[in-house]
This record gives sequence, C-alpha cells and structure tokens, in this order.
Amino acid sequence: RELKNFEVLNKQINNYFLILFSLLPITIIIGSTASLLNVLIIDFSFILLILSLKDYDFLKTRPIKYLILLYFYLIFNSIISIDYEVGLARNLGFLRIIVLFAAFNYFFNQRLFLRNVFYVWSLVISIVIFDVFWESLMGHNIFGFGGGQYGKRIVSFFKDEPIVAGFINGFYLIIIGFLLQEFFKKKSFIIIISIIFLMAIFLTGERSNSIKALIGFLIFFSIFKEYNFKIKLILFTSLFVIFITLILNSQFLKLRFVNQTYKLFTSDFKYFKLYQSGFEVFKNHKLFGVGNKNYRVETCNLKASDKLTKKDYHCTTHPHQIYFELLSEHGILGTLLILFILYRLVFSKIKELLKSGNYIQIGSYIYLCLTFLPLLPSGSFFNNFMITLFMINLSILYATGDKLNIFKGR
Repeated sequence: RELKNFEVLNKQINNYFLILFSLLPITIIIGSTASLLNVLIIDFSFILLILSLKDYDFLKTRPIKYLILLYFYLIFNSIISIDYEVGLARNLGFLRIIVLFAAFNYFFNQRLFLRNVFYVWSLVISIVIFDVFWESLMGHNIFGFGGGQYGKRIVSFFKDEPIVAGFINGFYLIIIGFLLQEFFKKKSFIIIISIIFLMAIFLTGERSNSIKALIGFLIFFSIFKEYNFKIKLILFTSLFVIFITLILNSQFLKLRFVNQTYKLFTSDFKYFKLYQSGFEVFKNHKLFGVGNKNYRVETCNLKASDKLTKKDYHCTTHPHQIYFELLSEHGILGTLLILFILYRLVFSKIKELLKSGNYIQIGSYIYLCLTFLPLLPSGSFFNNFMITLFMINLSILYATGDKLNIFKGR
C-alpha cells in the first residue's frame, strides 16, 4: 500500500511539473512578468522537491559549478557597476536560471515527460506560426495586433514588440530535432515543416533572426546523415528559390532584405552608431565595463562637460550586438570570464554531440552557437526574454543526453 501511495504521489508531482514546463512558451508570449512567475514557481517547487529527497549531489557537477561561478561574477559586477541598483535585480535574479537548469535536467531525462512537453510546445509554436502567416496576409494577427509603430513588421501575439522571430527561433531547432527522433520515417514531412518554420521567420522581416534561422537550417540538415549530398543540394536550392520568390512578390520583404541590407555595408547602417557607441563605452571602462544593464546609464545620463569627450555615445538601452554589449558592460576581464564559462558549458561539447546522433541536442547546440554570431544585431543577452530562451536550449542540451545530464552522468 505504501508503495502504491508513493507511485501515486510521484505521478502527481510529475503531472504538476509537466504543466509548469508546458506553460513556458505560453508565458513568454504573455510577457516578462508571466514568464518570470512561471520560472519562479518551477524553481521554488523544485527546491522543495530536492529538499524532501535530500539529493544534493548534482551541486557537485561541473555545469552547476560553472553556472554558480557566473552567478558570483554577476554579483561582483553589480558591486563595481557605475549604478549598482540598475542591474542588481537582473544579476541576483540569475539564480533562478541555475535552478531552472537543474529542474530541466531532473525531469527531462524521463522520455515520457519530455515527449508530453514537446508535444505541447509544438502545438503552441504551430499556433504562433499560423498567426504569423495570418498577419502577413491580413495586416493584423488573429487578435487584431499589428500595424502599429513598427509598420508592416509582424508582431503576432507580442503586440507591441517585433520579437516573434526570436521566439520561434528559440524553439524551432529543438522541435525539429524532437520530430525527427519521434517520427524518423517521415523525414520528408519534417523537411516541409522546417521550411514552414523558416518561411514564418522570414515573413516577420527580422533580418538577424532570419539569417540565424537559415544558417541553423543549413547546418542542421548538413549534419543529418540520412540524406545524401544530392538530396541536400536539391533541398537547399529549393529553399533559396522559395525565399527569392517571397522577396520578389513583397515590397516589404524587398525593403527589409534587399534595400536595408545594402546599408549594412555603408555608413548609413543604423546599427553602426550603436556598435561604435558600445566600443567607446568599452574604451572608457576597459577592465570590467560599466556594469550589467548600465550601458543606458553611461550613455543617456551625460553631464554637459562630457558631451564633447563622449560625442560618439548613443543613448539607448544596449548596443544591440552581443559582443559590444559584453565589452561595454563587463569589460575585457568580465567578457573573457563569461566566454570561458560558455565555452566550457557549450562549445566544448561538439564532439560528444556529433557522436551521439541526438537531434534534439544538436538543435539546441546550433541555437546556442548562433547566439554568438559576430556583427549581427541582437537583443540584450541578460534580459529576461533572451536569457530564458538561451537557458531553455542550454538545459535541453544537457537534460536530453545521458552523458551530459547532471543527474545521470554524475
């Protein structure tokens, strides 16, 4: 009887966490407050579970140690910031990301749990993709959002921010990897789904995310061993023709991907001033930068006496490029430490992944690497939207592999 009660309790716990993890993409769509609340509920619930089980060995694993090192660095970064109050909540709040990583590893090593969550995620992303196509045709999404300050750029359910392509990108490759492992014999159907994902991202007009998604697609299916070179060549050529056709038949896409892309190679490139500004901030704070989230403080609160010496500063929230953001807010020493930790957590795992043939892991790995593409504009790395998507993929990378999972591989 006690054994039966334990099994019932264990099933209830799994179902409880299944709901919480399934809600992650939905709460991201709703907004940062809902997303943060969802993550905090997962974290506190997981901490209570671990305390009841008295299983603390995972704290000794290298990934957790590296994340804790990053956490302590961020606290130090707050201390030396030019205005510690601005970035304090963001830096202290990174602890939630570490707990979330551990929770993913604990539950996603269960095949049934993983399948159920991924089915829900696939459904949610499918609805978003349908909504993107709807908005591209109708000028507004199914709730009437769109056509505001961003003109013809597609916002979908995010209504006041053109970040839907970044959202789809965050789930696109891991879902394709899941579908390949779940429906391996239906490879052609999954290829079609992949192209639909890409078309949705492309239709948003978000150039940076479109480039990342296209590169991700090419790398993913280049690695895919089941197709020979001839089939891959036909696939990539067909994709190229589809995109050219879309551009030629849309003035909006022609403007975004042809006219405005041309400016990338001229001084009219609108991000050039932001990159230059980020580098100027770095030059004035070389070792540890101005502090996380303090770029806006440094560039927007200039004294009259500083306006001549800091004339290349551009007032905005961040430099819109990950390396200039890291250099300006963390300096050379902080940036090197962050990149070293990320190398140990992500980039050093490539050989293991290629041998594993785990396409969910490969999808998450490609997304993580593409986050650090140079020159392309990007959102602020440590803001809630970006870091949540990044950590979901990092967690999936570890949780779905027997050798990397911190509860299996220890």
